[in-house]
Amino acid sequence: MSEVLVVLAVIGLVAGLAGPSFIGMITRIEARSAASEIASELRLVRQLAMARRERLRVVFDGLSRTITLQRADAEGVLDVYRYSDNGIIVDEPSAGPNLLFHPTGRSATATTIVIRDKQGRVMKLTVSLTGRVALS
Repeated sequence: MSEVLVVLAVIGLVAGLAGPSFIGMITRIEARSAASEIASELRLVRQLAMARRERLRVVFDGLSRTITLQRADAEGVLDVYRYSDNGIIVDEPSAGPNLLFHPTGRSATATTIVIRDKQGRVMKLTVSLTGRVALS
């Protein structure tokens, strides 16, 4: 019986020491996943602009914590991505809150988007003039 108590004590000690690291790892994974989703959304917008042969605008709204896809030359919202539940903060893109993709797939301006997780770690999303989206 005492062996079982010793084993349980050791397991409890190991769990107590590993718990904070495990929670930090989960936070990093969730933030990285959310940043990957945003990068995928931007890549999708670029592909849609080329497929539809029209200019598409992506609007970053920090207050409502959304990213909205709109047609640039006509009325209408095509999609709204909400990142408010993902535990991240998305700073306004360096070129302003609007990102425009042309039918050629090119971006109107190069921009960098800073994404922060709950613990303040930073990831950067870069959209080049060619429209390429890279996450670092």
